[in-house]
Amino acid sequence: MRDVVNEVYKKMKVGSIAWVRPVAAKGDTLESFQNSYEHAKALADEGLITIGDVKRQDDNMIEAIRIHRLA
Repeated sequence: MRDVVNEVYKKMKVGSIAWVRPVAAKGDTLESFQNSYEHAKALADEGLITIGDVKRQDDNMIEAIRIHRLA
């Protein structure tokens, strides 16, 4: 399973903001993307990012996470 949040984090510049979403072309599904929130929380706990917003569908599945790179 890809760590989508870590991939986006590595491409970001310090101070920038990005929406993290599953990429179907890379084999991501909405179901596999649910673990990405746990990865984002781990990076936030380390002080590397903050989680600005989490977009959820009607069935409460996460479809996008907005992150802000701090370090």
